Parts: sequence; C-alpha cells; structure tokens
Amino acid sequence: MKIKIKDSTLELTQGDITKQDTEAIVNAANKRLAPGGGVAGAIHRAAGPKLWEECKELGGCETGEAKISKGYELPARHVIHTIGPVYSGSKEDPKLLASSYENSLRVAEENGVESISFPALSTGAFGYPTKEAAPIALKTIRDYLEGGSEIELVRLVLYTEKDLKIHEEALKELV
Repeated sequence: MKIKIKDSTLELTQGDITKQDTEAIVNAANKRLAPGGGVAGAIHRAAGPKLWEECKELGGCETGEAKISKGYELPARHVIHTIGPVYSGSKEDPKLLASSYENSLRVAEENGVESISFPALSTGAFGYPTKEAAPIALKTIRDYLEGGSEIELVRLVLYTEKDLKIHEEALKELV
C-alpha cells in the first residue's frame, strides 16, 4: 500500500528490514545500541561487527532520541538507531513513540537521506500493542512529511502479514 504526502511517498510492505534497498533503515535499538534480539540483533548480524564497533563510539541513546551510523554490509548506507518506549500504558508512551519516529526522520533529513525504512518500533520485545502503535507511527510520519520534507520515500516494513493488515487499516483511517 502506498500513498502520496506532498512530494513524498509513504509505503507499507511486509518483509525483512535488513534487506531493504532504502538509503537508511531504522534500528529498534536498546539504550546501549548493542546487538540483541529482534530487529537490533538482525540488523547487527546483517551489518557485521563494524556496526557494533561504531555504535560503541556513539555513547548510547535515550528513549525517543535517534543517532545515525554507517550500514556496513547492509544494502542500506546508513542505520538510524532509535529507542522506542517499553510499553507501560502511561500517557508518556505515545509521546515517546512519536518522538522515536520524528527524530529518526529528522536525523535522516539532516544527513541527506532521501529514502528510509522503519520497522514497527516498540511492538516486539518492548510490548507496545501493534493496534495502538500503528496509528501513532503513521500519524507522526504523515505530519512530518506534510511539513515539507526532502525525504522522498518512507517505508514501513512489517514482519508479519497480521502487522501489515493492522497498519493498512490504520492508514486507511488516517487518510
């Protein structure tokens, strides 16, 4: 599913974040930016050991922030690392999740990235319910692109067909 937002395209697809041909992919990272399980583990394995060496120099990251590194052995030239919130049901969760998407887009744009792929941040090990996270992610991306952006393509890469369907429904409601 694709929609146009000003001069940009927002695309939803099912797939593997490590195989995306966009200039940057987003890592659903931990605060140390260390290899781990889930998306972070997959990205570190696919990028090779130089990614962890660079991440050690970045000094970690706080929830909602974003930092950029090289992509090394990935098809993507860059990895943008962001920390989504661990779901707690608090009023801060949606704000922190939106910050993760917004700051990732801002870091991408500051570094001349014209295409970027996101996983569904915080919906795996961090426990954010996909049905709650999807509208926050999509609204944040839409609002960012509506503000005028040099980013030509924002792709949300959903790991399962179920997650893709949830995001497609949320996008239909948003537009």
